[in-house]
Amino acid sequence: MDKNFKVRVTVGVMIFIVALAGLYTFDSIPFKILFGLFALMSAVELLSFFKRKNSAFNVLLAVLEIAFLIFGTVFVCRINVDHFWYIILGVPGYDIFAYLSGKLFGGKVFKKSRPFPYVSKNKTWEGTILGLTMAIGMVAIKMACGGDFATDWMYLLCGPLALMGDLYESYLKRKFNVKDSNEILIKNKFFSILEACVGGSEGHGGFLDRIDSTAFACTVLLVISLL
Repeated sequence: MDKNFKVRVTVGVMIFIVALAGLYTFDSIPFKILFGLFALMSAVELLSFFKRKNSAFNVLLAVLEIAFLIFGTVFVCRINVDHFWYIILGVPGYDIFAYLSGKLFGGKVFKKSRPFPYVSKNKTWEGTILGLTMAIGMVAIKMACGGDFATDWMYLLCGPLALMGDLYESYLKRKFNVKDSNEILIKNKFFSILEACVGGSEGHGGFLDRIDSTAFACTVLLVISLL
């Protein structure tokens, strides 16, 4: 088991426990504050990208990402705990199963092809398909066990939206020539302490890397709910 995998699993479990504690205390206000702080730190990381590369197109990409962070936070503050479970099952659920499936089965069926070679070359067909299947399936099961399809149907989109949000951030980082969202800020001692909370400098870290899919998915869900 490689070191990056251990860090990803360990930090992911820790964040999940903290998130659950915040979700079920004081009407989930601590969780909403925590999500907002993650979004704020993600925006700081994003702005640091401009130290690496500047262009008008990159500014547009960054503005869109910041919009996702803002409107995603607005949506999180609007929904209740039951609805946020759809987000957990659909977005981190997709990320987890896509990652694990890619590690276990990647390249075993589709041996010489990748679904997104120019945006995220490490993604595999196996991981993508199984991740989407599990995410949609888990949301559907929860909906069947106590949801209302008439109002909750949009949460079935969480898995596909998670994939789209992840691809958007991958494309953004590629345009800025950045590998991990924290790789510029991590050099600052103050930020290195904060960044340690989400993976440190192990080749997998950064607040934006943790929240990108959720912010994108929640922004689209906000638009759908308003319409």
